Amino acid sequence: MYLYNSLTHKKELFQPIQPGQVKMYTCGPTVYHYAHIGNLRTYIMEDVLEKALNYLGYPVKRVMNITDVGHLSSDADTGEDKMLKGARREHKTVMEIAQFYTDAFFADCEKLNIKRPDIVQPATGCVNDYIKIISTLMDKGYAYFAGGNVYFDTSKLEKYYVFNDHDQEDLAVGVREGVEEDPNKRNKNDFVLWFTKSKFEDQALKWDSPWGVGYPGWHIECSGISMKYLGEDLDIHCGGIDNAFPHHTNEIAQSESYLGHKWCNYWFHVHHLNTDDGKMSKSKGEFLTVSLLEQKGYDPLAYRLFCLQSHYRRNLVFSWENLDNAAGAYEKLIAKIAALTSDGEPDQAALEKLKERFVSALNADLNTSLAVTAVYDALKAPVSDATKLAALADFDQVLSLDLLKKAEALRNNQTQEAVSADPEIDGLVAARTTAKKAKDFAEADRIRDQLKAMGVELTDTPQGTKWRRV
Repeated sequence: MYLYNSLTHKKELFQPIQPGQVKMYTCGPTVYHYAHIGNLRTYIMEDVLEKALNYLGYPVKRVMNITDVGHLSSDADTGEDKMLKGARREHKTVMEIAQFYTDAFFADCEKLNIKRPDIVQPATGCVNDYIKIISTLMDKGYAYFAGGNVYFDTSKLEKYYVFNDHDQEDLAVGVREGVEEDPNKRNKNDFVLWFTKSKFEDQALKWDSPWGVGYPGWHIECSGISMKYLGEDLDIHCGGIDNAFPHHTNEIAQSESYLGHKWCNYWFHVHHLNTDDGKMSKSKGEFLTVSLLEQKGYDPLAYRLFCLQSHYRRNLVFSWENLDNAAGAYEKLIAKIAALTSDGEPDQAALEKLKERFVSALNADLNTSLAVTAVYDALKAPVSDATKLAALADFDQVLSLDLLKKAEALRNNQTQEAVSADPEIDGLVAARTTAKKAKDFAEADRIRDQLKAMGVELTDTPQGTKWRRV
C-alpha cells in the first residue's frame, strides 16, 4: 500500500514499525459544540484508512483524544477558550458540555458508520502524563518558565517548520489575523506547554503542577495520550490539513525533543470541505451538521458516499446540488443491488478478479473514488448475481455504505408498499407535497399530524416523500 506522507511530500510504501500491528493516532474533536460535516469528512476518511489497513492484512490499534480542556481559539495560545465559550452559551459546566458533545459526536459517527477507535481518551484524564513530559523538556533545556507559563523553546530545534518549505516570517505569529504576540516568549514561534497565569478569571479546570496551579496547553495532550497508549513509536498520525501547522508541527517538536528520536513515520492529512464562501467553520455562526442533513431528508450515508467520491487530498466543495447528486447516485446504487438475486454460489475466480481492482484502488494512496468505481464495475461485470453480491459485501468492509443491508430493506419496503398501497394515504401525501410547494407549512404540518394519527410515518427524501405504516 502506498500512502502520501505529508512529512516527506511524496507517496511512500507503507511499512509498519512492528509486523502484525499498525499504531494509529487520530486527533479527536474539541467537544464544545456539534461537529460540522467538514469535521466529519476527516473522520470518515480516517475511518476508511483504518478499515482499508485491516482489510489489507494490517491489524490496527487506533487511539483518539477528546479535547475537553482549553483549546484556545487562536493558534498562538491567545483568544477565547472554546470549552468555556460553550459552557457560557448553554449555562452548563465545562464537563457537562464536554459529555454532551462527546456523546453527540459519537452519535454522528454511528450514523456515518465511522468505527469508534479502540481507545478514546479525554484530555482531562492524562494531566500527570503531560506534566511528566513537560518536566523532562525543562530538564533537557527545551522548555522554560516565563510570566507564569511554561513555553517550548523552538530555537533549540534544527528545523521547526517540518511540513513545508515556507520562510519562518511567512508562518510566524500572524497565522490568524488579530493575534497579539506574547511578550513572555523568547521567540515568536514558541508555544505554551502549561498555563498558570490564565486570562480567564473563571477558568473551570485547573490542576496542581510543579509550576503552580494551572492547565495544559493544547498541543501537549496529543503527544501525551499517544505515548501513553501507543508507546514511543507511532506508525500513522491523522488529522485535518489545518492541523499540520501549528498543532502537528508542535507535536513533533515536543515529542521528538522528549524522546530523543523520530516519533511518527507517516502523516495523513485530509483536506478541507469548502462551501462557496470558503472553508466550513463553526466560527461563522450557522454550520451544517448530520442532524440538519437528516432534517432535510438526506440519509447520512449519502454524505459518506459524497466524501468517498473525492480523494482525501483534494478540497471538496459542498453544495446542496452536489449532495443531491450523491444522494441520487446512492439511491440508484441501492436499487440496482436490490434487483440482484442471491441464488447459487459465487464464482471464486471471478470474485478474486473483481477484488483485485478494489485492492488496487486502496493501494493507490487510498483512492476511494476508484474504489467506488470498483463497486459499479462489479455490478456491470458478466458474472452471476451471487458473485456480485459477494464482491459488494467484501468491498463494504471498507466503504461501510451498508450496501446489502439497504438493498434488503428496500426489497422489504417495496413488498410492503405493494401490499399496503392506500389511495387515501397517497392522496394525503400528495396534498401535503402541494402545500409545501405553496409554502403553506401550516397545512403541510396539519396533514402530517393527521397521517401520524392514522399510524403513518413520513420520510422526506430528495426524490419525494415516502410513507409506511408503524
